[in-house]
Amino acid sequence: MFEKGESAARNELLLSFKSLGNANVMIQKIFNMIGQSKFFEDFTVNDVEKLTSFMHAYEVEAGTTIIREGDIDDYMLFIIEGRVNILKTDSNGERRPMTIAGPGTTLGEMSMIDGEPRFASCIALDATTFAVLSRESMVEIIMEEPSFGSKILIKLITMLSQRLRSTSSELVHYLEHSQTQAI
Repeated sequence: MFEKGESAARNELLLSFKSLGNANVMIQKIFNMIGQSKFFEDFTVNDVEKLTSFMHAYEVEAGTTIIREGDIDDYMLFIIEGRVNILKTDSNGERRPMTIAGPGTTLGEMSMIDGEPRFASCIALDATTFAVLSRESMVEIIMEEPSFGSKILIKLITMLSQRLRSTSSELVHYLEHSQTQAI
């Protein structure tokens, strides 16, 4: 676990964003996403109320980097409004677009869970509003509401597993396509 001062230094980028306060200020918009967001698809209104009490909301302008590849941070984001371009630096140092994420999407779960450097950069394409769940808040949830904390962790693990399966499938397709072209 990180000391409080270390956590703040690690989250320097997050501290530069316009804070909207506790995420419960965005609760109605999050409620409206329950049926549209993979993360919230199994959550009740009560679950969303509980979770937002542990989150903070932020707003950034278009063009703002909200996650920087290689940074070591301890939080994940939930996009409420706006779109975010996800970019990965290739072996030549070129930033390559991976995908665009919109409302209801979570970003940064891997680093929140494992503490490893950010895998890709995320840049707001539009004015973007998002809620943040820190590792420290996740620990608080687990300590205060173990069954709810387990529900969140299982949801995160399931989402990461689905992404890994999808990426593995794409890799197999790419390898098969490469072998066909080589013949």
